[in-house]
Amino acid sequence: MGKTEVLSPEQCEQLFGVLKARFEKHIDRHIGIEWSNLKTMPDSPAGREKLWSLREMERTGGEPDVVGYDQKTGEYIFYDCSAESPKGRRSVCYDREGLESRKEYKPENNAVDMAATMGIELLTETQYRELQNLGNFDTKTSSWVKTPAQIRKLGGALFCDRRFDHVFLYHNGAESYYAVRGFRCSLRV
Repeated sequence: MGKTEVLSPEQCEQLFGVLKARFEKHIDRHIGIEWSNLKTMPDSPAGREKLWSLREMERTGGEPDVVGYDQKTGEYIFYDCSAESPKGRRSVCYDREGLESRKEYKPENNAVDMAATMGIELLTETQYRELQNLGNFDTKTSSWVKTPAQIRKLGGALFCDRRFDHVFLYHNGAESYYAVRGFRCSLRV
């Protein structure tokens, strides 16, 4: 996790209000999960730190929502569920190496470092496809996804979007960036 910050009780209450409203509006994303069970998340030190990460997901436009529960670890799984790639995380290269390799017109940041600072993980291709089973996301934008080391070693990076009612996986140089490409993340709490 990047920064270790803890939300004030007021900030927690505000965040839970937003998350609860989204949870109730999109009940089909988390069948079998009860909201009352989620209210116990901040009771542990790790849970309180992860609430800060959830707020960062929200602050940058990700609209995090619960998409699953891991029986083995007892963790709830959150994904960015904004209709389009989060506005506060667009126009970024894939990673620091890609950013530093640009000779001109460098963006301000990169997806991998931003996610690490926020304490969240880029979605994998598999997770991205799972998200798309919950709705139609990225119909006008695209999102970087976690790129396998062997592809990244050769200078490439992967991104996905949804067009023509189909989920596509593409490649680009890790140094590239576009106004409509951002990144989506997951967080286990």
